[in-house]
Amino acid sequence: MNKAELKKRVREVIRARHDDIVRIGHDIFAEPELGYKERKTSAKVKAAFEKMGLEYTDGWGLTGVKARLKGAKSRRTVAFLGELDAIVCRQHPHADKETGAAHCCGHNVQIANLLAVGMALKESGAMEHLGGDVVLFAVPAEEYVEIDYRNQLRRDGKIQYLGGKQQILAEGGFDDVDMAMQMHVDSTKNPMGEFNVGPSSDGFIGKLIEYHGKAAHAAAAPDKGINALNAAMLGIMGVNALRETFREQDYVRFHPIINAGGDLVNVIPDFVAMESYVRAASVDALMRYNNGINRALKAGADALGATCDIADIPGYLPLLPDEAFRNIMRENAEAVFGKENTTLGVHSAGSTDMGDISHVMPVVHPWVGCVTGALHGSDYVVSDEDTAYVKTPEVMAMTIIDLLWGDAEAADKICREFKPVFTKETYIEFQKKIDTANK
Repeated sequence: MNKAELKKRVREVIRARHDDIVRIGHDIFAEPELGYKERKTSAKVKAAFEKMGLEYTDGWGLTGVKARLKGAKSRRTVAFLGELDAIVCRQHPHADKETGAAHCCGHNVQIANLLAVGMALKESGAMEHLGGDVVLFAVPAEEYVEIDYRNQLRRDGKIQYLGGKQQILAEGGFDDVDMAMQMHVDSTKNPMGEFNVGPSSDGFIGKLIEYHGKAAHAAAAPDKGINALNAAMLGIMGVNALRETFREQDYVRFHPIINAGGDLVNVIPDFVAMESYVRAASVDALMRYNNGINRALKAGADALGATCDIADIPGYLPLLPDEAFRNIMRENAEAVFGKENTTLGVHSAGSTDMGDISHVMPVVHPWVGCVTGALHGSDYVVSDEDTAYVKTPEVMAMTIIDLLWGDAEAADKICREFKPVFTKETYIEFQKKIDTANK
């Protein structure tokens, strides 16, 4: 059997298993769970692995599940990842009534793709023709939410990082992996669906910010108080004054929310709690702008005689897709979607913990247009299920075949030419320098 025939067979399996793949996506969609709490979703992945006859390990990042398909040789290992968690979008018609969780970022589609690729490679007999292994990895907590909750998990010693891939990297879950890939849904108006092969994206630092003032009667004795809310407003305005110094190519973002801004309207607020991200397109820019934003936030407190405590938490690193890896995926996307519906995409100011993995090994992270409405929005709908559940896993499985065909020469070349920014050990040391939340 030649490589073209093997790709054809893999695509036939995916189309034959269409109903099963879609059913998995719908089943996970119906029971959304937030990060580090994805017990039901994790159980569904394990049940699917068992049905495929795959051995797995679990407990990675609390809820992650990892299975391995062995090739004829094990020269290189490609990991295909899918994310278990949902986000909070209480207005979505299918949101969980208690938690507000909803799968309006398409992670249920990712898990369906993960399992579709596993079915295709196993049932087609593809692994007998490949010179490397494939790891199917369902990973938790990509959405960087519920910061206080996750920070408590850190204090309790249950996790080290707020992001699931970060946590698994530190646990050693990627020690036996050479390169990694995953997909993500995107909005589109193209009735044929479209495949964005995967641009770069921002990284960010998470922030917990507290302003402390002095309470007093807001009408009778405001001169006796120190208004923490006013200090916070001045701090935010200070950051706004910095915005003209933000270079376009650095894609800087700062978007705070106020979690506590006072208790009673007739009492000068003595405590304000905020949280935010500082985002940028490179590690150097991230560190530089974060320092300036911290100065501006603290200046708001200094102006009124309040105090400002800032806890920086390791967020996600910028996503740096590997060009050679991306080129192989692009050829397969063009074969399935057509050249006219395949693009390289432009830099995104959003962030993903896949960025952290891209600093350690070759990574590609495509965006697949199959959704109407806004990502993370109440009008989000997977409108093109053929693109989401059939065409996309075809591209992913075909890319794996190209990487591992023969003696895995293509994967080996990419890995040998890749220049990592960090090892696992230096990555952990770098994140310690950022982390001030638990010091």
